[in-house]
Amino acid sequence: MSIKALSRRIGYDFKDPELLRRALTHRSHGVPHNERLEFLGDSVLNCVIATLLFHLHTRVQEGDLSRMRAHLVKEQTLSEIALSLDLGDELHLGEGELKSGGFRRPSILADTLEAIIGAVYLDAGFSAAEQLIARFYAPLLKDLNPKTLGKDPKTLLQEYLQGNKLPLPHYTVVSISGEAHQQSFEIECAIPALNVHASGKGTSRRSAEQHAADNVLQMLTKG
Repeated sequence: MSIKALSRRIGYDFKDPELLRRALTHRSHGVPHNERLEFLGDSVLNCVIATLLFHLHTRVQEGDLSRMRAHLVKEQTLSEIALSLDLGDELHLGEGELKSGGFRRPSILADTLEAIIGAVYLDAGFSAAEQLIARFYAPLLKDLNPKTLGKDPKTLLQEYLQGNKLPLPHYTVVSISGEAHQQSFEIECAIPALNVHASGKGTSRRSAEQHAADNVLQMLTKG
């Protein structure tokens, strides 16, 4: 795909297209590569996301704001945005990275997105980078819930019960199957005071408990 077509997909027309080419170039491909742009983009991204959260969530305390920002700038989130833009198809990678599937590796995709942000910042300044980030993150910011973000089902269930002055749940092992190195657990989570219970399965006791807690939470909060 041409630089112009990719620019349209990103939503920004580069005055210096070479900056975009460099942002798409992994160090395995040669020099110049995108690591310095990634460094710059990471700083700009953190500043913009912090500012957006500060203005969107005026009553949220610093600890929760930090947790929300961490979620939005983590590798998984960045790589998902990069995938939505099909950046993997545009990467310039060395032969080894190409053979090992580097074009779909989350760390490389995340670094590339940060490098593009850095490139836009150099090309047109902070305001242009801020607008780009706001577009990338609009769907994520819309659905962000500071009360539940980053909390596992057991924690959320405990908070729900404590908030309603109800006793904590009981977790009971229903069954353990499989070989020692590949076991499967089934756990029941019960709230006797509400006559509510549900089971969950997982490859560890903890994951099965989380699954069971999530099922109970869904039962308590649906509708």
